[in-house]
Amino acid sequence: MSYKTVFENAHFIIVDKAPNVLSVPSRLGKEDPRACLGHILQQDLGKIIFPVHRLDYEVQGLIIYALTPEAQRAGNAWFENKTIQKIYCAISKSSGAFVVGETYEWKSKLLRGKKRAYEASHGKDSLTRAKLISIDEKGFSHWELMPITGRPHQLRYELFRHEEVIVGDSLYGSIEKFFEDGIALRAYEIDFSKIKNRELFSLPENIFSKKI
Repeated sequence: MSYKTVFENAHFIIVDKAPNVLSVPSRLGKEDPRACLGHILQQDLGKIIFPVHRLDYEVQGLIIYALTPEAQRAGNAWFENKTIQKIYCAISKSSGAFVVGETYEWKSKLLRGKKRAYEASHGKDSLTRAKLISIDEKGFSHWELMPITGRPHQLRYELFRHEEVIVGDSLYGSIEKFFEDGIALRAYEIDFSKIKNRELFSLPENIFSKKI
């Protein structure tokens, strides 16, 4: 199953995306053999849906689609104005450089290459808040991540840059295998609490899903 519905009303549907599924069609369009969640949802719902944001192909977790153009415009504005917050959990091989319980602010100027993100002086500002939750007995770090900006591969790059490559993320050099498909990065919470017109769209303060 490529998704599980977590919330649905007349304005939005929020689903838990499986890893190794596209959020929206790639540049290859119909020539891309990979499953696309946007297309699957339209077929299952029997109506047009409108993307609000996206998750990387390898990433799992909560993703929002609008069911009307009005809802899409509102959702896009929430992300542009940073009044909505996605919260992720991730597992990485510990570098030993970070303290459990501490929160870090990571800033970069990022650009997206053909495959990976990279830093450049003319890149777009990137800000991530990262809290190290624990380091387990096998030496893996468990993180809570809040991307304040929404740059492509932002979280994957930041953990790579800090020598905490996400488990299973071979694109950024991981040699570890994740026990599930995809990589050990999951969007598990969406916080709507700061959205002033949230009640117009009958949205709760928060939507939660499971952690990894």
